[in-house]
Amino acid sequence: VMSVWAAWCALCIKEIPLLEKQQASRQDVQVLLVSMDMDLDPNPEKVYRFVDRKKLQSKVIILDERNPNEWIDKIEKTWTGALPATIVVNTRNGKRKFVEKELHEGELEKLISEVQ
Repeated sequence: VMSVWAAWCALCIKEIPLLEKQQASRQDVQVLLVSMDMDLDPNPEKVYRFVDRKKLQSKVIILDERNPNEWIDKIEKTWTGALPATIVVNTRNGKRKFVEKELHEGELEKLISEVQ
């Protein structure tokens, strides 16, 4: 599960507990949180403080990309660039699902089951 998010995105922050729950409860699911914060504010310390304050257990990376429009289509052709965006990929069979919205209770589990 890869979630593209930013600390300034209220909807992203609301869905992080759902992602963290999956990371903690399922051995077969790995969550990667890809921060887009460098796009608007090139200070990674803000992201590090957020991760520490929220005690995030998922792997967090900070995308150091100044022009997201150059790679958005490479992630998903239907993606407008809106956040949050989540991609669920089954690395064993190659199936994937993409959503460009805030996930609510039960939706992430449904996406995961659809790629199994």
